[in-house]
Amino acid sequence: MGTKAMGLFLLGLIRLLTGAQARWYGCPPKAEQRIYFANHQSHADLVLIWAALPSELRSITRPIAAKDYWTASPLKQWITTGVFNAVYVERERKGDEDPLQPLIDALESGDSLIIFPEGTRGFEDEPQAFKSGLYNLTQRFPEVVLVPAWIHNVQRVIPKGEVIPVPVLCSVTFGTPVQLGEGEPRGEFLTRARNAVVELRDV
Repeated sequence: MGTKAMGLFLLGLIRLLTGAQARWYGCPPKAEQRIYFANHQSHADLVLIWAALPSELRSITRPIAAKDYWTASPLKQWITTGVFNAVYVERERKGDEDPLQPLIDALESGDSLIIFPEGTRGFEDEPQAFKSGLYNLTQRFPEVVLVPAWIHNVQRVIPKGEVIPVPVLCSVTFGTPVQLGEGEPRGEFLTRARNAVVELRDV
């Protein structure tokens, strides 16, 4: 099966299992360079946001993917590379390498990104504190539009300890873009960005 056929198959499967509904609450879908940043509770998060985007945005938007997990098998690597065009990131810093460099390269190429500023999956109702990556990218690329998103119910599709997906209606709510204020401290910006995500939970 080719990557295009696999993409269509996965899109149909994801929508069958989850609905993958997109709710554009604070902004319309638009083909401009964006960073979508969302809560993170499942390895399926990147898949759900990818499936929720309209086709014209999927083609220009790249999700980040933990390299150790998504390259653990040839199938995972093929899907994330060929279908999702994912940006691989290292979860553990190696030497002097900048862990943001793959994201910087993608943004410099004009791509949009899907990122999870918590850095790792959380299992509570609210996201963990955001790490500094979103702030650093925003400083470097102030022209890129920052769109918060809340992913509903995806952690219930594959409950902890299970391997068979359970059909559960999921959705992604996209909120009003946020901007880095002039001279705004890193901590204040990250708290405000996290709050923008959390506020979408009950929309």
